[in-house]
Amino acid sequence: MRQHCALKHGILKEFLAEFLGTFVLVLFGCGSVAQTVLSRNTLGEPLTVHIGFSVGLMMAAYVAGGVSGGHVNPAVSLAMVILGKLKIWKFPFYVIAQFLGAFAGAAAVFGLYYDAFMDFTSGILSVTGINATGHIFASYPGRHLSVLGGFIDQVVGTGMLVLCILAIIDGGNIGAPKGVEPLAIGLIIMAIGVSMGLNCGYPLNPARDLGPRLFTAVAGWGMEVFSTADYWWWIPVAGPMVGGVVAAVIYYLLIELHHHRDEPEKPHGGEGEEDEEEDEEDDDSSLKDKYEMITMS
Repeated sequence: MRQHCALKHGILKEFLAEFLGTFVLVLFGCGSVAQTVLSRNTLGEPLTVHIGFSVGLMMAAYVAGGVSGGHVNPAVSLAMVILGKLKIWKFPFYVIAQFLGAFAGAAAVFGLYYDAFMDFTSGILSVTGINATGHIFASYPGRHLSVLGGFIDQVVGTGMLVLCILAIIDGGNIGAPKGVEPLAIGLIIMAIGVSMGLNCGYPLNPARDLGPRLFTAVAGWGMEVFSTADYWWWIPVAGPMVGGVVAAVIYYLLIELHHHRDEPEKPHGGEGEEDEEEDEEDDDSSLKDKYEMITMS
């Protein structure tokens, strides 16, 4: 009974951490887009949007990293499941928390800028047109982008995100100092934003895109948020999930699988000393495993 309660309490903590972390990400990220669009580029530009999402992810990792690992992205969580770094039964809880956090973050942005939205749109919330505001919350493709091109864009972009995250948290690689991992992960988003943002704005995160899109559907933009651009909405949901899996497999096969693992030398002392050293080694390994789980982002 006590163990069951502890298990429920543990998953609840992780659920709430993922919820709050994703909320922070969307509030800073979509908030930076809202400020840029609603001010008609007088208080923002593409670079400020890149900064908003980069710092948003960094702060989200600091908020949730010590509890749940701060994935805040179903594609990252799926990659961790594939690599055995997250128990598969926790995956649905993480994804639900991430979607709810993103939905709540979008609602917070809309509430924060409600008067500005009404002034900018004259009360008509639309996805297309000169006063379109739907793209503040979710991604939409450029006119040049095909369905296949958009899918490849999301697979490659999310793949690079997950690949770099795995490198940062890999104890057998150079990695990042403890506590600095969120900063390094935020810089990944900055790099992707300035190099892969042309096609559709680098959503890279099914929760961050679909959660706010669902909010816009019920908040006044209507079902146009799903039908626009030949029903584009599924691409930033499916593409990142594929990209996360591909990146996890590539990193494992090309990097992690080849880490050199030294066999511990046997001490020259008696059996008591040998048993004691083995116990200490097991404790160190356990602590390292816990650390890697905590610092996942």
